[in-house]
Amino acid sequence: MRANYDQLAPYIDGVWDASIVAALSDYIRIPNKSQLFDPQWQEHGHMLRAVQLVEDWCRARAIAGLTVERVQLPGCTPLLFMEIPGAADSRGETVLLYGHLDKQPELGGWREGLSPWQPVLEGDRLYGRGGADDGYAAFASLAAIEALQKAGIPHARCVVLIEAGEESGSPDLPAYIAHLHERIGDVSFVVCLDSGCGDYERLWSTTSLRGLVTGNLVVDVLDEAVHSGDASGIVASSFRIVRSLLSRIEDERTGKLKLRELHAPVPKGRVAEAKATARVLGRRVFTTFPWVKGMRPMHKDVTELILNRTFRPTLSVTGVAGIPAMQDAGNVLRPRTALKLSIRVPPTCDADRATKAVTRALEREKPYGAQVRFESEKASAGWNAPALAPWLGASLSASSRACFGKDACFMGEGGSIPFMAMLGASYPKAQFLITGVLGPQSNAHGPNEFLHLPTAKRLTACVARAIADHHLALNAARDDHAREVKRGHASATKTSRRRVGSRRRHRS
Repeated sequence: MRANYDQLAPYIDGVWDASIVAALSDYIRIPNKSQLFDPQWQEHGHMLRAVQLVEDWCRARAIAGLTVERVQLPGCTPLLFMEIPGAADSRGETVLLYGHLDKQPELGGWREGLSPWQPVLEGDRLYGRGGADDGYAAFASLAAIEALQKAGIPHARCVVLIEAGEESGSPDLPAYIAHLHERIGDVSFVVCLDSGCGDYERLWSTTSLRGLVTGNLVVDVLDEAVHSGDASGIVASSFRIVRSLLSRIEDERTGKLKLRELHAPVPKGRVAEAKATARVLGRRVFTTFPWVKGMRPMHKDVTELILNRTFRPTLSVTGVAGIPAMQDAGNVLRPRTALKLSIRVPPTCDADRATKAVTRALEREKPYGAQVRFESEKASAGWNAPALAPWLGASLSASSRACFGKDACFMGEGGSIPFMAMLGASYPKAQFLITGVLGPQSNAHGPNEFLHLPTAKRLTACVARAIADHHLALNAARDDHAREVKRGHASATKTSRRRVGSRRRHRS
């Protein structure tokens, strides 16, 4: 059966070239921003257009037994639920494949010739918002399963979930998981295609994801703006108050966060992974960023930079209100300053507890009696992978060598995928392949986002092989169990015969 694996990559390359690139290009043209960024998404209709595009493509695939259903609970973004039956000997075990199709806002700064809603193919790169994060996931998932069937390679039952709210923290997903729980079934293997890769030279498997705490810090000092020459020195600047409040949670000299609720111990295994990744990537851990001249990383040690990014808390100010553009700034003491805070927390940190700690720290002892509030928006739990099963470790190593020509690597990611924490809690015995195409300079969420097509093709082939290896591992485990049971029965029978013989000898 393994000899047929050689057929997978050529078939998958053909599907990408003949169909997926064109479909992804059409998808990029749709400005289907996530509901947090487009509260009127239903009225605008972009999300439904994107769902329809992906749904139509999926329905047209030549996959035996494939069913495609659009599910939409009241007040929720839609979700695509797809099911492919497994081989006769898979006995109900399920592979769950996950992706999303909502997008981040367009953002400025796209270079000349590129734009967020216009696909541009330059060499191996397909530019445009959402192609890499995460529009390709539905197409790649079905292409992998289709390739297995065309090669005659058996697989377990597969369920594909494509949601439309991940970029908003997946607020609707818990309701869908509860609604579809029985239909999803007994999940033993999860494949998520919404993560990153350290380079485009090998398969990368994500072993942890940081959680996220976001909200708005708002400081009001006046009911309306006044002349700065008249009020400064009497009325405290709202900006200075904001600056002092941030110092309660962050050391501005080092970037280290001060609240113990935002920290968690780094497991020894994750430290070892960080060291291994540092050996593979070296300075590429930071040189791929678009640094301004003279700027340097926060630490000289590459391993420490990786741990900072994957298992330590950090604060970013991602938005501001109440401050006019410089060309509009007069001699005015402004009445308000508001900042959007984004706090990445360790994978094992309690995000709800962290949110409460941040709120307490910012709202206590309000300077000068100013009105201070922290408006919490979301608290997303992180995720730390369970121990890697031997079959999956062997599968990832073999598929990376076969498809990329180099060994697989394992690394934590600094971003969040809320669904992983939900799945980890719901299916504690499941194995996880969290991977993706977001490599150096691919710039998800930023300008000039691109999908590296050779990596996407190779990754699709790796996913196909992993699904096949999962099926082989299930059958091998059952065979081992059956042999163990048989040996147990034989041993029990032999013991019983000895006892009967002993009793007979004793009576005689």
